[in-house]
Amino acid sequence: MSSALKTQLLTGPALRRVPAIPGAVSNGNLRPARVSKSKFCPIRAVVNSDQNKATEAATKSVDAKDVNGSLLVSSSSSKEGLVDVRAVITIRKKLKEKLTEKIEDQWELFVNGIGQGIMIQLISEDIDPVTNSGKSVESAVRGWLPKPVTSSNVNIFQYEANFGVPSDFGNPGAILITNLHGKEFYLLEIVVHGFDGGPVFFPANTWIHSRKDNAESRIIFKNQAYLPSQTPAGIKDLRREDLLSIRGNGKGERKHHERIYDYAVYNDLGNPDKDKDLARPVLSGEERPYPRRCRTGRPPTKTDPLCESRIEKPHPVYVPRDETFEEIKQNTFSSGRLKAVLHNLIPSIAASLSSSDIPFTCFSDIDKLYNSGFLLKDDDEQNGRSKLFLATVIKQFLNVGDRLFKYETPAVIRRDRFAWLRDNEFARQTLAGVNPVNIEFLKEFPILSKLDPAIYGPPESAITKELIEEELHGLSVEKAIEEKRLFILDYHDLLLPFIEKINSLPDRKTYASRTVFFYNKAGMLRPLAIELSLPPSRSSPQNKHIYTHGHDATTHWIWKLAKAHVCSNDAGVHQLVNHWLMTHASMEPYIIATHRQLSSMHPIYKLLHPHMRYTLEINALARQSLINGGGIIEASFSPGRYAMELSSAAYKSFWRFDMEALPADLLRSDKIVRGMAEEDPSMPSGVRLVIEDYPYAADGLLIWCAIKEWVESYVAHFYSEPNSVTSDVELQAWWSEIKNKGHHDKRNEAWWPKLETKEDLSGIITIMIWTASGQHAAINFGQYPFGGYVPNRPTLMRKLVPQENDPGYEKFLLNPQHTFLSSLPTQLQATKVMAVQDTLSTHSPDEEYLGQVNQLHSHWINDPEVLNMFDKFSANLEEIEKIINTRNKDFRLKGRCGAGIPPYELLLPSSGPGVTGRGIPNSISI
Repeated sequence: MSSALKTQLLTGPALRRVPAIPGAVSNGNLRPARVSKSKFCPIRAVVNSDQNKATEAATKSVDAKDVNGSLLVSSSSSKEGLVDVRAVITIRKKLKEKLTEKIEDQWELFVNGIGQGIMIQLISEDIDPVTNSGKSVESAVRGWLPKPVTSSNVNIFQYEANFGVPSDFGNPGAILITNLHGKEFYLLEIVVHGFDGGPVFFPANTWIHSRKDNAESRIIFKNQAYLPSQTPAGIKDLRREDLLSIRGNGKGERKHHERIYDYAVYNDLGNPDKDKDLARPVLSGEERPYPRRCRTGRPPTKTDPLCESRIEKPHPVYVPRDETFEEIKQNTFSSGRLKAVLHNLIPSIAASLSSSDIPFTCFSDIDKLYNSGFLLKDDDEQNGRSKLFLATVIKQFLNVGDRLFKYETPAVIRRDRFAWLRDNEFARQTLAGVNPVNIEFLKEFPILSKLDPAIYGPPESAITKELIEEELHGLSVEKAIEEKRLFILDYHDLLLPFIEKINSLPDRKTYASRTVFFYNKAGMLRPLAIELSLPPSRSSPQNKHIYTHGHDATTHWIWKLAKAHVCSNDAGVHQLVNHWLMTHASMEPYIIATHRQLSSMHPIYKLLHPHMRYTLEINALARQSLINGGGIIEASFSPGRYAMELSSAAYKSFWRFDMEALPADLLRSDKIVRGMAEEDPSMPSGVRLVIEDYPYAADGLLIWCAIKEWVESYVAHFYSEPNSVTSDVELQAWWSEIKNKGHHDKRNEAWWPKLETKEDLSGIITIMIWTASGQHAAINFGQYPFGGYVPNRPTLMRKLVPQENDPGYEKFLLNPQHTFLSSLPTQLQATKVMAVQDTLSTHSPDEEYLGQVNQLHSHWINDPEVLNMFDKFSANLEEIEKIINTRNKDFRLKGRCGAGIPPYELLLPSSGPGVTGRGIPNSISI
């Protein structure tokens, strides 16, 4: 290395991270480390200097000058012998590269080979008495044209850096890495060999920014978990500095290379600068509360200073650099595929199905989507991009024909194409479908509304005790309630305030619905009555319609239309409330707070880390193309432009952190009474199901208990001392930030759990992991299997149920099938949402499932006891999978086994790639 380059590397801002480098070594030779004549710059986060008083003393570490005026470090360790230490740096390159990128890579290999591309500093856990900082040695990374590590990982390369480490160096605790290249690279891990205890692992799995983008070096800690109070003295300041750099200063627009986590309100869904009809209210505050999202810092719109300007497709929305999809995910699935669906496939479908957007005219039109497919027109505007997408991204849909688009047959009709027509299947899906979380025990009559009667009319339901008893054929309501055999799907209070606005939209007609079910002695749930309500008017102060299944043809068709309206409501609540709000949006603040307040060496960070993967990126994509003004959700679901306001209303009325625990939700007794379980201390979960054959709950409780046992053992391992939870400053700051910043609009609620004991902590963490894994899997990966057949689960309705005095009633009598089909989404609406549902139901090839560890992340923690606990957790999940498979073959369980009934597999832990209808990923990754 030239002397000029040495000077540059040692004095440049990238290496001004430790105040002095005792016994620093270059090329294996001990020498004093030379630094700039100016005062040495300590580690500095991108924050105000007064935020880190701990680093002020570091600038006073120099105690001598050499004859040239350069600063000298203490040389006390230079008299000691040196130990040869080798650091192996593992870097991942792109799987597919352009020619220019390949040329750049060859240059990088050359630069790394001569030691001018990457610099690393090894920091000891021990303090140097002269500098009062961790002892440090440094070296350049070297290696000539490295070969792939293994033939199966051809994109993974390794380099070496060699050190001569003083014998009194102590244990290495951190590495500072500086990227001198002009672009970032992805660092998998660093393994240091040569210390007495064996190899020391520094798992990274992070993008290392270029020094030209940020002069600060990156801090990588070894795979040892430390509570804040247990942090070795040599790396204590680095722990705090790393957290400060992640938090940022809350100013400016975020840049692609940054890894800064901060909060913002949902003020980026509308685009009033583009069209006033695309203006959307800010979701924040008492009127429209909502969880917080990751801050991007974009400037406000010109039209509305309260709204943030948008980054429109195909340009990416900022997320912290390490939250972006990895290349496999980008190339084979979500980023590329979702954008292709929205930007290439859907326009092709629109062109092929005509601009008039016609309804389905007969059921064979729907069947053709799976059996025959349809030709996509060759539009010049679509040209190569659309064809490339169809050829590469979803080729499983394509027939031999070059442009023939064909959907896979959804699971709900694969075994029995007429199952969706039957009442028992309609009822079964409330327990074993894609949205099995809203059914409640019906405990009393009359069914009362909690809405203001001065605005919404009398609180009583039009479903009366007498009506129910007619359907029960002699069994009294009191007896049915006593035996816990009456249940309800109640969307009345949530939807009624929005009905008038929704029904004013073109081709949108909906009701506020209630559906009452009876659980018979044969173990089958069947619907008894459906109530469809419109807002009260002067002519109809109680504008409610009651439907039962009846015995004549007309009543049967009316009943089918009523069920379709209930399914449409269920689809909207599922997507906007249970799926988006309760999992995606609610998890985002936990992820932001975890990065901001818990060091990567904190044991709770290590526990939660697998459950945060990809979530911020998929949420950013959703804000850009799915839940935004004019996006696919507004276009395809009943609430239309009021979709996110409806989601906010649900957050205001129903969301409680403590009720996101599965047992608590089944028992729930606050503003709603689910009553689907009863307390039973003899059961592992502490509850006993009211309906034993409730597949979502029965399987979910197995997963819940496995997670709970794993978390409790992990937490007890690290928090064994009294008051260890309350004295953990990072942990307390983390929980405070989740409540007061992440869920700011709910910060004053009395139901927030305390965080004082290890039991409190275990309960909180179990809820988070369950939400990210089991809960999301149960309500996400069945979207296409159940919703891919439009009549089974229409996402919107375009007509109200015909009444005898309606002008179109006679047309209904003459052709009820046409009335039914023309009430469903149009062909374009249906095929668009089917394409998106398929995408959202697809597992990526790089998916990481609950209880599994990616081979490249196998050194995530250096703790044999923890690894043994994790092995037990994995074994429990394997046993659960066997139990679920056995249940799916038990003919006594009619909700999951029988002629034509698909097995309930949404909570089977493992899966392969694709639309499988099973598998629990660690995180909300789609």
